[in-house]
Amino acid sequence: MKLRATGVLLIGLICSLEGKTQDYQAIQGSPFAGSLGIANNPASILNTPYSWDVTLFSMQLKNTTNAVNVTNFSYLSHKDSLDYYFTSGNKRRYGAYNYNLHLLNVRLALGHKQAIAFGANLKSYGAARTSPFDYNDTIGNFNQFFGINDATSIYQGEAVSSSWLELFATYSKTLIDNDRGRLNGGVTLKATRGISGGYLQFSGGGLSSTYINSQLVYTLSKGDVKYGYSSNYDSWKNDHTTGENLKDFLKQSRGGAAIDIGVEYLVKTQDVDIFGEPDTYFDYDWKIGVALLDFGFNQFQYGSESRFASNPKSIVSDQEIDEKFDYVQSVASFNDSLATIMGSMVRPRGAFRIWNPARFEINVDRPLPEHFALNADLTLNLGGNNLGNRFFTKEITFFALTPRWETRDLGLYLPAQVTTDGKVWVGGAFKVGPLLMGVHNWGNVFSKKKMTNGGFYVALVIHPENGFRIREKKEYTCPKD
Repeated sequence: MKLRATGVLLIGLICSLEGKTQDYQAIQGSPFAGSLGIANNPASILNTPYSWDVTLFSMQLKNTTNAVNVTNFSYLSHKDSLDYYFTSGNKRRYGAYNYNLHLLNVRLALGHKQAIAFGANLKSYGAARTSPFDYNDTIGNFNQFFGINDATSIYQGEAVSSSWLELFATYSKTLIDNDRGRLNGGVTLKATRGISGGYLQFSGGGLSSTYINSQLVYTLSKGDVKYGYSSNYDSWKNDHTTGENLKDFLKQSRGGAAIDIGVEYLVKTQDVDIFGEPDTYFDYDWKIGVALLDFGFNQFQYGSESRFASNPKSIVSDQEIDEKFDYVQSVASFNDSLATIMGSMVRPRGAFRIWNPARFEINVDRPLPEHFALNADLTLNLGGNNLGNRFFTKEITFFALTPRWETRDLGLYLPAQVTTDGKVWVGGAFKVGPLLMGVHNWGNVFSKKKMTNGGFYVALVIHPENGFRIREKKEYTCPKD
C-alpha cells in the first residue's frame, strides 16, 4: 500500500476515533491455580492444597480487532512474510490488546487460615475505537477517502496504551469459618512504574466541500486533536547502546500504585476427615468469589512532541493535505505538517495519568464428580471512554465459561469466552506437571485467517509433591518400635 493511502487510513482513524492481563483463562477458579490465581482474586491464594508454590515464569497475550485481517499465519503454519489487509466497509473500527509477564511470583501458606504472596510483573494494555467511516483498498488520496464518507457526520475517537512494571504483596486470611462454609478475604498492594504510555483523542471532526473548476474539493471544517506520549521515548538515542537506552528509558519512568481487594465464600462439603487420608479441608460444593481488581493508575511525563491542536484552517484542501502528509517519517515531521493545517497548536506540559483496568470480577466454581468442574467468570469494567481528561485501560473478556478436568498434576480445559466487542472465542489448554499452556481461540491454531483475534498463555509453576495433610494428635499416635 502506498504511503499516501496509509496516511489516508490513519487520518480516517483519527477523524473517526471515538476518542485479562490476568487471563490465564483455563485455571480461573481452580483450587490448583496457586500464585497464578492472585490476579483473579487475592483471596484465592488461601484455598489451595499446596503449602507453597512458585510461578517461575508465565506469559499471556490477548488481542482483538475488526480493522485488520491476516491471511497467511497461524501458530502451526506461516510463511516468511506476513500478509495483511485493512478491512473494507462503513463501520466502527476497534482494536485492543493486553499482555503480561510474571517473574518469580511466590505464594506461601501460613497454615490453613493465612497465606501471603509476592512477586514482580510486567503488564501492558492498549485499545483504539472509531466511530463509523467508510474505507476500501482502492483509495489513493484524501479526496477519494472524503468522497465516500458522509460530509455531514461528526467524527470523534479515542486510543490509549499503558505499560508498567509492578511489585506486589498479597495477604489473605480466613474471616469466617463454620459448619456451612468458609469466607476468605485478601488484599494485594502494588507499587508500579509506568514505563510506556500514550493516548490520542479526536473530537468534533467534520468536513466541508465546494466545487472548484467543476471538481469537488474537501477541507477539514472542524475538529480538535490531542495526543501525548511518555517522555522516556525522547531519551532513546540511535548512537547509544541498547543497554544505555534501556537504562535511560527506565530511569525517566514515574511511580504509581494500585490495589486489589477480594473475598471468596466456600460452601463446604459434608465429608468427614479420616486420619492418614488426604485432607478434605480445601474441598467445597460451591465457591463464589468477588473482587475489585487493578484500582490504581500510572503516571507519565509528556514527551516533547505531544500536541493539542484545534480549529482546522478552511483554506487547506484535500490535495494540499495529500502533499503535506505524503512523506511523513516521524512524529516531529507529522507535527510540522499538522501545524500548517491547524489554527491552534500547543505543546502540553507536566504529566498525565492512565488508569489501570479497574473492574469487578465475579467468579463461581462448581466441582463435579470424577475430577470435572465448571467455572463461570464475569468481568465488569469500571472505566469510561477516553474522550475526556481521564484515560482508562480495560479488560477484553466480558464473560467466560470453562469446563475442566483436573488433578494436581494433570489438567484439560475448554474455556469459552465472550469479549467486550461481542466476539465468541472457544479456546483450550492443558496442564502437565509444572507446565500450563493454552490458547484463547482455537482459530489461532487451525486457521491462517484468525490471528488478529485470540492469543495464548504459558506458565511454569512448581509446588511440593504432596499437599497439606491432617496431623494426627499425639495421644492417638501409635508408638514406634
